[in-house]
Amino acid sequence: MNSIIKKIRQDLQKKADKNIQNSSQRFFKEPVKLYGIKTPVVDQIGKAYFVGLKEKSKAEIFILCEALWKSGYLEESFIACRWSYMIRKNFQPEDFRIFSKWVDNYVNNWASCDTLCNHTIGSFLEMYPEYSAELKNWCQSPNRWMRRAAAVSLIIPARHGKFLKDIFELADILLLDKDDLVQKGYGWMLKSAGHAHWQEVFEYVLANKKVMPRTALRYAIEKMPKGLKNRAMH
Repeated sequence: MNSIIKKIRQDLQKKADKNIQNSSQRFFKEPVKLYGIKTPVVDQIGKAYFVGLKEKSKAEIFILCEALWKSGYLEESFIACRWSYMIRKNFQPEDFRIFSKWVDNYVNNWASCDTLCNHTIGSFLEMYPEYSAELKNWCQSPNRWMRRAAAVSLIIPARHGKFLKDIFELADILLLDKDDLVQKGYGWMLKSAGHAHWQEVFEYVLANKKVMPRTALRYAIEKMPKGLKNRAMH
């Protein structure tokens, strides 16, 4: 198992580029460990190695994912996210505990957070919607990434018109959060819900616009018609 991780790291080191490393760092306020590799190249490496994992059990793949997460490298986290998403058909309810642990212990930037939550955790929640209740506990976490994860895990289901009640409940809990990355996360969640439920989302924004941080509000109304945006902003 360790040999697979070792080979992946050797491949990543070969592709590392100092210029990409420096330019990528500008997208983050906090320092992020980077090899400096464009995302499509990282995806190709992850995809190529996944072919050799076909005989591995889900538990074995999760162990490999965890090893990648532990490194702290952004590119390794992307491969872990790809692999966990690739085996989504095998998800079971007990896997939620593993995903929660990854967010709480290893996620340290918005890109890793969103990649894991949009795809792996979002797919899990569509399979086991009763676990959306757990996201309310994440909203109470002192860890900013857990709070952002609570919102961004519902981005893709929200676009499909799902979880509207949960979305408003999560937004209520996160409404006055002081962290701008959490504000952007729940604003994005509301914007996604607006694809299928624009009227309800607009009414929610209007009802809360006096207290909703401007960052969250702007994200929530970004795709709305100009007239509605003006009403929400003034």
